[in-house]
Amino acid sequence: MTRAATVALVGANGHGLHHRRVLAGLAERGVARLVALADPAPVVDAPADVPVFADHRAMLERIRPDVVIVCTPPHTHLDLARDVLRSGSDLLLEKPPVLDRHEHDALVAARDAARRAVQIGFQALASPALGRLRAAIASDALGTVRQVSVVGAWQRDDAYWGRSAWSGRRSIGGRPTLDGALANPFAHAVMQALAVVDAEPVGVEVSWLRVRPIEVEDTATLRVTLADGVRVLVAVTLAGEEFVDGDLTVYGSHGRAELTFRDDVLRLPGGAVEPVPGRVTLLENLVEHRRTGVPLLAPPERTAGFTAVIEALRTAPGPVEVAGDAVAVDGGTRTLRGVNAALRRCAADGALFDEIPVPWSATVRAVSANG
Repeated sequence: MTRAATVALVGANGHGLHHRRVLAGLAERGVARLVALADPAPVVDAPADVPVFADHRAMLERIRPDVVIVCTPPHTHLDLARDVLRSGSDLLLEKPPVLDRHEHDALVAARDAARRAVQIGFQALASPALGRLRAAIASDALGTVRQVSVVGAWQRDDAYWGRSAWSGRRSIGGRPTLDGALANPFAHAVMQALAVVDAEPVGVEVSWLRVRPIEVEDTATLRVTLADGVRVLVAVTLAGEEFVDGDLTVYGSHGRAELTFRDDVLRLPGGAVEPVPGRVTLLENLVEHRRTGVPLLAPPERTAGFTAVIEALRTAPGPVEVAGDAVAVDGGTRTLRGVNAALRRCAADGALFDEIPVPWSATVRAVSANG
């Protein structure tokens, strides 16, 4: 019988609770088991049989886990990743992994020097529907791909934006955090759209805004031009009128394909809507990689385009705050009137907010992905 991989978690609260739930399911199947938690803050609902550390270095020295999950603010990722890799553990690093290409290269160098495995926590890359879509494009089922669009409309209330010291901040302590809709909640949507075709970003444009006094965007249209001429249009909000999880559409010369973000449902030109089975968690894939050498679903090489886009966005001016009648306030929730229709039009037309009629203004700036 195969031994369950031992896993430690750095950043045990917040989104770390999600990782603990995933681990509980994998433990029941004998795939992996939680052996330590590390967090400088008191840990919520820590299991009685799992040691808790305030210092991750002390944990790494004492426990020596097979795999470490790092689920902390992005500006802490590189230093923590280096510590984990030097200790001899493989790494599952939450998204966004790093916020510029220099740190991305440093992460890859640390991995190579330690001869360990690194998986990035972009769960969208684990979608079997994405793999089926990429295969269809490679077989010319869509013809020439011209545009990939994503629409997402969620709600995040006052409590979300007050969850930590870095929430809603562009930087903290002199280091970038970029805790906006594109780099954090909708990072999966951005990453999945970039992963549809294999081409480097060469141009980045953004039109973004906010409905509350934060430093980052909660609503945005992002247009990325890829080296092969394909355009990626991401239209998202955290002040949505109706929930849209993250619907992806690929426009080709032979028709269009549609993919749902979380349900792995795919429709190809001329085909029926069908679920694509076979999704595994990124942690399970990393454990199987350790055991058999199966390819990782989200290695750093596959996420370099996302890092290039986020680095480009750092040079854009901050988003404009929308106020007055355009924003409906209900307790701690704020809704941007007309935003869902505007997002869908931008996605269909490949347009930014400033290129269509909207009842509110937004900052628009073209920035280079080549630095």
